[in-house]
Amino acid sequence: MKVMVTGGAGFIGSHIVDALREKGAEVAVLDDFSSGRRENLPEGVRVYEVDVRDLPGVQAAFADFAPTHVSHQAAQISVAASVKDPLFDASVNVLGGLNVLEAARRVGVRHVVFASTGGAIYGEVPEGKRADESWPARPASPYAAAKAAFEHYLEVYRAQFGLRYAALRYGNVYGPRQDPHGEAGVVAIFARRLLAGEPVRVYARREKGDDGGVRDYVYVGDVVAANLLALEQGLEGVYNVAAGAGRSTREVLSAVARALEAEPEVEWAEVRPGDLERSVLEPARLRALGWEPATPFDQGIRRTVEWFKENDF
Repeated sequence: MKVMVTGGAGFIGSHIVDALREKGAEVAVLDDFSSGRRENLPEGVRVYEVDVRDLPGVQAAFADFAPTHVSHQAAQISVAASVKDPLFDASVNVLGGLNVLEAARRVGVRHVVFASTGGAIYGEVPEGKRADESWPARPASPYAAAKAAFEHYLEVYRAQFGLRYAALRYGNVYGPRQDPHGEAGVVAIFARRLLAGEPVRVYARREKGDDGGVRDYVYVGDVVAANLLALEQGLEGVYNVAAGAGRSTREVLSAVARALEAEPEVEWAEVRPGDLERSVLEPARLRALGWEPATPFDQGIRRTVEWFKENDF
């Protein structure tokens, strides 16, 4: 198996690169390093420094490497940023993705695994409910709309060009190598700020000072396992990748603070545009195949915190 990993120097993509190489796959990375880091990549991996919005560059990289499979992880990942600049979000998450699909079909790629979003695509999930793959998509942000649109393009490319795909709808992924400097990735943001002795900000769920939004947090190692399953078994269609449990922002902050033995100084903030109150998923289709979110939340938090203690980010 020859796999092109777009966004392969990023948080999730770099872990996928490591796992694929351990399995003996031939791997190349396509990344513009706008957020990915060279330090995340193992020595000797082939790298194409290309922006997914650059169609000639993407096509040249695919023609040179001639992959059989694609792991499409490259993305603009911030809901808040997508609200501020919907055109930029779509240029990366829709048009950039189309460039990848065009390059893939022209070199005869057999299968694409796409990093979609379960944490945003379903919209609000009511108390006591978990959204499985049959739950209707109700995007509430440009980011979610772009991911939903690209899933439709994947289905069109399957029907028109025979390009098989699996869309993995991630919950809120956390773990080592997550970028703590952006507007997404609250576990990493909390870990870095607490280690630096800086105040942390909690955005409201409904009113300033409440527990914050409820999300489904899933450890990056479990997300990587789902990606490998999809690639190795040639899975098709949509699959939720999540823990199946909801946690508020306050709960997450408490877990990170416990792991660091820190007393956080909290800045309570208003609801952010585009944020959901509650998103909890049911990974029904992957569970039917034997996949489970194997990493308990507190264990995942400890691993993440230890990584941030040992690495300058």
